[in-house]
Amino acid sequence: MEHRSLLLYTDGACRGNPGVGGAGAVLIDSKGRVICSLKKFLGLCTNNIAEYKALILGLEAAAERKPKRLHIFLDSELLVRQIEGHYRVKHDNLKPLMGKVRDLLSSLESYTIRHIDRSENKKADALANEAIDEAF
Repeated sequence: MEHRSLLLYTDGACRGNPGVGGAGAVLIDSKGRVICSLKKFLGLCTNNIAEYKALILGLEAAAERKPKRLHIFLDSELLVRQIEGHYRVKHDNLKPLMGKVRDLLSSLESYTIRHIDRSENKKADALANEAIDEAF
C-alpha cells in the first residue's frame, strides 16, 4: 500500500556500552495512526550500533510501504549529523551500517531527518527496551 507521507521514529537501547542492545521503530501515517511498531533484540553491541540498527529496521519497514516522503526522527544527534554529512563515520564497525542506511535512503523518493529530544521518542525507546527485556 502506498502512502503519501510517513513519519518514522527509531531508537536503539544498550545496557552498558558495549552491552546488550535492542532496536525499536515506529511508523506513523499522516493522520497520526501507528501503522507498524517493530522491535529487535541485537545481542552484544554498542549504543551507536544499536541506533544504526534501529534506523535500518525502520527504513526497511518504510521502504516496503513506498512513501512519497519519509520524515525521520531520531534522538541520536551523532547519527543525524553523520547522515547529513556534518560528521564523518570514523569507526570501521559503523561504516557498513552507514552504507546500508544510505542505500535505503536512496530508494526513497524524498526524506527529511531531524534530531529530537528523547522525551519525543518514548514509543521507539520503549520498544527497544522491550526487545532487551523479552530476551531475558
